Amino acid sequence: MSNRFFAVCGAVFIDNKVMLVRHTYGKAKDRILLPGGYVKEGELPTDAIAREIFEETSVRACADSVICIQFKGDQWCVVFRMNYIEGTPVSDNHENSEVLLLPVEEAVKRPDLTNMSRAILNSIISDKGNKLEKGSYNSITLAPGSFEIFGI
Repeated sequence: MSNRFFAVCGAVFIDNKVMLVRHTYGKAKDRILLPGGYVKEGELPTDAIAREIFEETSVRACADSVICIQFKGDQWCVVFRMNYIEGTPVSDNHENSEVLLLPVEEAVKRPDLTNMSRAILNSIISDKGNKLEKGSYNSITLAPGSFEIFGI
């Protein structure tokens, strides 16, 4: 079951270009943004972003680090820097109508880029080291694979 409270998006770089999608619905309709979506009940955010990117673009990628977290009164969104694994980017022709690969410096100048994606990409341009890396902390009470921690 999906929810509208926990969301993820990811910055995937292929050949030094960032992957963006042209959204087909909602407030971002016809605008380009980083791919992402909602976390399913019981799903880890890292699994959700890998699934969402694959569903929307046919690209396999895995979360490397956290770039930022956006909090709203009724929702949060974790933004991941992704490691590209494989796949040729193609549109799902449902949630998006197009997949673009653009140099970051070109993407931030586009008027059809969403404000949040522009802020995220500008932070990548200004501080490429800005990230919380996945930690190696092992919980005594939580089973491996049931949690992840970034930053320690």
